[in-house]
Amino acid sequence: MRSGGRTAVIGGVFVLVAAGVGFAGLELLGGDSDGAGSPVDAAPLKASGAVTGDEVETVSRDFLAAWAKGDADAAATLTDDPAAAAEAVRGLREAGHVAKAVITPGAASGDTVPYTVKATVSFKGHQKELAYASELTVVRGKSSGRALVDWRPAVLHPKLTEGATLRTGEAESAPIQAVDREGRELTAERYPSLATVLDTLRERYADGAGDRAGVETWIEPADADAPNQTLLILTQGKPFKLQTTLDADVQAAAERAVKKYDRASVVAIRPSTGEISAVANSPAGGFNTAMQGAQAPGSTMKIVTAAMILDQGVVDGPSSRVECPKDVMWKGRTFHNINNFSIADGTFTDSFRRSCNTFFIKAVGPLNAKGVEDTALGQTARKYFGLGGVWSTGIPSADASVPASEGAETAASYIGQGRITMNALSAASLSATVKSGAFRQPVLVPREMIEGELTTAQPLPGTIASALRAMMATTAVDGTGAKAMSSVSGDKGAKTGSAEVDGQSDSNSWFTGYADDLAAASVVQSGGHGSGPAGTVVASVLNAR
Repeated sequence: MRSGGRTAVIGGVFVLVAAGVGFAGLELLGGDSDGAGSPVDAAPLKASGAVTGDEVETVSRDFLAAWAKGDADAAATLTDDPAAAAEAVRGLREAGHVAKAVITPGAASGDTVPYTVKATVSFKGHQKELAYASELTVVRGKSSGRALVDWRPAVLHPKLTEGATLRTGEAESAPIQAVDREGRELTAERYPSLATVLDTLRERYADGAGDRAGVETWIEPADADAPNQTLLILTQGKPFKLQTTLDADVQAAAERAVKKYDRASVVAIRPSTGEISAVANSPAGGFNTAMQGAQAPGSTMKIVTAAMILDQGVVDGPSSRVECPKDVMWKGRTFHNINNFSIADGTFTDSFRRSCNTFFIKAVGPLNAKGVEDTALGQTARKYFGLGGVWSTGIPSADASVPASEGAETAASYIGQGRITMNALSAASLSATVKSGAFRQPVLVPREMIEGELTTAQPLPGTIASALRAMMATTAVDGTGAKAMSSVSGDKGAKTGSAEVDGQSDSNSWFTGYADDLAAASVVQSGGHGSGPAGTVVASVLNAR
């Protein structure tokens, strides 16, 4: 649909002669014509019955001759719907911008006459030939008894339907070519997960294309929601290159990785800049779950909880001795570790690398004594990780939510359950923030293209940043993330997560990690433990750096 097209709106439907310009010729089979044409002589009595061969020949010849001359009124009187026909033929000249045309009739078959049209369309100095074939049928007028052309829009062009309009003019917008950070073209055909992303980018940033549109002839259907049908491109528009932060190589790896699972998503981010390198979903081309999903993140949230524990002075550092019993109770609710494991005489790092739920939940006690147990997690999330702020990424995205809580829900929130919601985008940002030591709001297009302010946060205190990096590094080589990250080289770190979902027998698989200057996170619905499917996806993406 080109509701913003720049030609006059007309009710007619095709291209023939511009005002005052004659056709190069009108070739007729089965007889000659002086080119002027004249209506069939009115019979003194009302004729009846089927039209004769002579009537078919005469009416079709005269109608095509009048049409060829651009005489809309003369052509219309030879049809059974003069008002509609006159408007349509006139519209071809005025909106079709045809400077020259040749109509060549074929041999009649009963009451039907085929013909070909070769029209030269001209608009603002651009010209091109439009050729097609159509046909008309001659019928007996019900009230007059005259032989008349049975009027249908398809008489003028076979693709015209009732209420449709044929126009020639500037395309609504110039073609927009999305490119990655290196200038490589990004297409939905090559990167299926980007279909909706690219559509959104083109719609949002179309104004940047400026006056680069091409010239086209198209049919606009009566249904405003139906797409236009381009018949002829007189001149191509100059493509507008829309710069993105994506990396074609990383995107390709992300596409391959999520394709292995029915419902998976992944996002990759450069920690040094916050630029999004890849966004992929399966199934591809639908809802952008990677950036718009909102689900409990499970134990990947322990990155934030660990920062809170350090920031609040609950422990001194990664080597501090902590308790990790197999279960713990808070406000009447009992929490367990997976498979009811416990760690005897372990450290903070041990509880982090093995994802000990009970240690993280036990932190609620000291914070309760300070009166901040219900709000400290949300404050840490906002202060250092930008979670809870409004992220302007360049396309629609769902912001993470870490609301204040109370009672047993507070304990659940410390391990990424309760009312906390995130997605692959926000989980990838956690790893990116730890790796670089500071939150940089993720973006999909250059920052100067984004309207409004970006969310900011305080840098992580040096001791907290180094502690988190050390614990995530241990997790990647000797913890729950070791198996998934075994193929990943470089300076790496990871955190696994498994999030329980009501009505779902298997938990969602979450994994976030980094390697050098690339961070990534994945969510696989009903994938089970994060070290499995989600970890495999993240490792594949990190290995594309």
